Amino acid sequence: MNQHPHAFLALFIVIAVAVPVVLLSVAQLWFKVFQPAKPSQTKNDVYECGVAPTGDSWIQFKAHYYLYAILFLIFDVEVLFLLPFAVAFTELSVGALVAMLVFILLLAEGLVWAWHRGHLEWK
Repeated sequence: MNQHPHAFLALFIVIAVAVPVVLLSVAQLWFKVFQPAKPSQTKNDVYECGVAPTGDSWIQFKAHYYLYAILFLIFDVEVLFLLPFAVAFTELSVGALVAMLVFILLLAEGLVWAWHRGHLEWK
C-alpha cells in the first residue's frame, strides 16, 4: 500500500474546512427551526437604562484608545514569549539565542516606529 505523500495533508485540509462548515450549518438550522424571530414592542423597548434614546446613535470614537490597547497587548504578550527563553537560557543553542534576538529586535523596531509616529503620546 503506497500512499501519496501529501494524502494526510489533503485529508487534514478537507476536515479543517468541513468541520466549521458543518457546525455553522447546524447552528443556522437550529436557529431557524427552534428560535424564529418574534419581534414585539416589549423586545424592542429600551433595556439598558430605561431612558428613551434621543438624537443620533452614531458617535465618533477616538482610535488612539484602541491603539494604546493594542500596543499594550503586543508588548505585554512579548513577556510571555520571552519567559521560556529566560527559564532555559543557559541550555539554549546558538540558533535559539539568534531567534530570541531577532524577536526582541522586531519588537524594538515596533516600539521605535510607534514612538516616532507619536502613537505613545497621550492626547
